[in-house]
Amino acid sequence: MKLNKVLIPAFLLAVSASYLVGFEPGQEVGRNLFTFFLDMAKVLPCAFILIGLFETWVKSETVEKIMGDATGFKGYLSAILLAATTVGGVYVAFPVAYSLRQKGASLVNIFIYLGASAIVRIPMTTFEASFLGLKFTLIRLVVSLPLVIVSSILLGSYFEKRVRFLPL
Repeated sequence: MKLNKVLIPAFLLAVSASYLVGFEPGQEVGRNLFTFFLDMAKVLPCAFILIGLFETWVKSETVEKIMGDATGFKGYLSAILLAATTVGGVYVAFPVAYSLRQKGASLVNIFIYLGASAIVRIPMTTFEASFLGLKFTLIRLVVSLPLVIVSSILLGSYFEKRVRFLPL
């Protein structure tokens, strides 16, 4: 925490100095920061409102029934379908994963959700298919989804057995 009190002002000072002296790489960093900030300001408030509504409206029993420990393949499919509809990348996926865990989703399904949210989001997949072709997109999904599922099963099993402090 103490380091942030030094680094953030130093960063802002460096970007400001870049504009004063005409240092183009520093100016580009400043423009990128501003663009990134605007993008996040557009996505995150809506996403966090939806996460709050999810927290309020969806019962823990429902999440346990759909993505709990005993769901098997149905839970895997549910995690992938939820990941496909997630907007905002990992900035949204991690808070959703936390909320799912609090409501009783298994670690395996949470890991599947996080992995799948990086590879099967509908807007990203549609964009990829339009530029790289449907065949490439299907091959990528057929190869990567089983790897996400297998690695999630291994990670989930490992952490469920060995780490007792993960919240439920």
